[in-house]
Amino acid sequence: MIGLGHEDLQRMRDALFIEGPDARRRLSRYWLLLPLSAVIASAGVVSDSTATVIGAMIVAPLMTPILGIVLAVVLTDGPNLRRSLLLVVTGAAAVVAVAWILGFFVPYPVVAATSTQVASRISPRLVDLIAALATGAVGSVALARSDISDTLPGVAIAISLVPPLAVVGLTLESGAPHQALGALLLFATNVIAIVASGIVVMAVYRVSWMSPTVDSRSGHHLGAVALVALLLLAVVVPLWINSVHFNRSSIQVTEVQVIANRWAAGAGWSVLGVSDINDTLLIDATGPRPAPSLVDLRQDLDTAGLSTVAVRVQLLPGSYVPVPKSTK
Repeated sequence: MIGLGHEDLQRMRDALFIEGPDARRRLSRYWLLLPLSAVIASAGVVSDSTATVIGAMIVAPLMTPILGIVLAVVLTDGPNLRRSLLLVVTGAAAVVAVAWILGFFVPYPVVAATSTQVASRISPRLVDLIAALATGAVGSVALARSDISDTLPGVAIAISLVPPLAVVGLTLESGAPHQALGALLLFATNVIAIVASGIVVMAVYRVSWMSPTVDSRSGHHLGAVALVALLLLAVVVPLWINSVHFNRSSIQVTEVQVIANRWAAGAGWSVLGVSDINDTLLIDATGPRPAPSLVDLRQDLDTAGLSTVAVRVQLLPGSYVPVPKSTK
């Protein structure tokens, strides 16, 4: 069995719990870095900059109280559990508020149609839960083992905490509550996954055995573990629905792409792309006049068993004109 010493437990408590003589300094550090990371994340989403969003992930201190929840649950430390939960909830609300306020200074709506950073965070799937579980496990192992603690910056980048909250605030201000709900689901998924996998890792390292309380040895902390399991099950359902919808949409886009290419080629046209926007497939095609018949396209789709798929086509008439040869 893998075990840790009391010095390791004290090191983890010092890293995660805001208590003791330096509690005020650590708390001020948390509330200094969190709003700044919210501004950075919001700027990255608005500017559609992946590098800026990654910077916000590194600066954000939200991972600390989340892992604090893990350790407090394992140790059945009620005061620190409540303190860590309060920091996560109030911190998340603060990030959403900062992003919402910054949204007033953006002259256009920050939604999926205008930012790929938003589009990538409003429809979480089961694969996101799997990634979050693995990332949470790595973070907990890095916390337990000081010899691999240098992987924590990578964990901060791999897990998405502040950016989805920034998306929640920006999309709410832009009048897109459905997209905000999707981003909030991604944040909740990541938090629950970190807590769930972290508890498992702490069990492997037998951290609860070092708790000075009788409750941790008698199994009274199983109630908190059961609650985490229920929360994990609660997020699986919408994630599974999103995954099914994504898979169906991907298959339909591929099938329509093939049919549209054949339809356009018959008239000397080219399909520039096929995309799924709000359950409607959009086809962009260009070529010389006359434009190919949309009735023929509908018949081809019906024949392929896609009669229930809503399709819109943007026809861009045009032709290639050769550049005159040089007279020199």
